[in-house]
Formats: sequence, C-alpha cells, structure tokens
Amino acid sequence: MDRAVQVVHITKELSGRWTIPILLSLDKSGGRFTPLKNALQISPSRLSSNLKIMTEVGLVQHLSPFERNHPLLPEYQLTEKGRFMKEAALVISRSEHQLGCGFLAAKAWNWPVLIALYYQYHEFNSIRHLLQSATPRILSTRLSELHEEDLVKKTLITDPIPKYTYALSTHTEPILQITNRNLLALL
Repeated sequence: MDRAVQVVHITKELSGRWTIPILLSLDKSGGRFTPLKNALQISPSRLSSNLKIMTEVGLVQHLSPFERNHPLLPEYQLTEKGRFMKEAALVISRSEHQLGCGFLAAKAWNWPVLIALYYQYHEFNSIRHLLQSATPRILSTRLSELHEEDLVKKTLITDPIPKYTYALSTHTEPILQITNRNLLALL
C-alpha cells in the first residue's frame, strides 16, 4: 500500500470528536466506563455510542463480566490495533499543539486533507481521488476552513482553465513533515 494511503487511512480513523480523547484516556481510567465518562466530561450515551463504534472497528474490546474487576461495571481495554492508534493519536495531538489551531481531528477529513497536501496532491480532484469517500462538499468545506486557519494556501490558476490549487502554508509544512515521519515510524 502506498505510504500516502496508509497515513491518510490512519488519520481518517482518528477523525472524530471523541476518538483521540477516548484512546488517550482509556488506560488512565482503568478502562472503567464511569471514570472515563467523568474524565472526558462526556454524556453516558455519547460515550457508549463512541465505545460501541470503536469496538466494531477493533480499537477497543468490551470485557466480559468474567474478565472485569467488578462483574457489574462495564470495562474496556485497547486492542493491539487500539494501542497502535493510541500512539498515532499522540503524534496527532503533539502536531495539533504545534500548529496552534485547536483540535483539528475533531472534524472528519481535516487531517486526511493535510496529509494529502503534504504528499503533493494539490488539485481538488486529485485530493478527492486519494480520500475516496470524501464528498465534494465536505472536501470543499474542509479546504476552506483550513485556508481560513492559515494552514493551507489557495491559489487561483487561470491558464488554460481557471481552477484553484492547494498547498500547505510555509509554517504548516515542517510540522506535517515531522508528523508524517512519526506516523510512518509506527508502521
């Protein structure tokens, strides 16, 4: 699999408001539902829904009553894939801190778009082709938001036909280079 596709896949799986916070907090809470809920200040239904999705994609495992410390209290633990994604989440979190634009992974497609631009996919359709399941509308929205945050440069090319090209801004590129290197080191 192409490196760009691998890194895009990792960042796509980490997209979502609660995925990274849950991955980073699960071990600290002992895998217990209530301490995790309290640490994240998340509603029980939202946490339950996210844990169910994360279980379905193989990031966490819901422990059976015989495996738990207390048979009546739900507990979760990271799977091997979940431990790998936790390391990737740490890389993304450090990069977000360096970029200084808040929690970018909270919105789907922010990180995959940044990674696509890092791998020199500069045109809208080439980015869309790499990301596969991103709709034109969401891709356009994310590119505009990243441009407004000054993470992405948007340039109008008029010859032969008018179109926009996109690139990482000068202060974003070195951070993405380190992020990409660190994510590839995990593979």
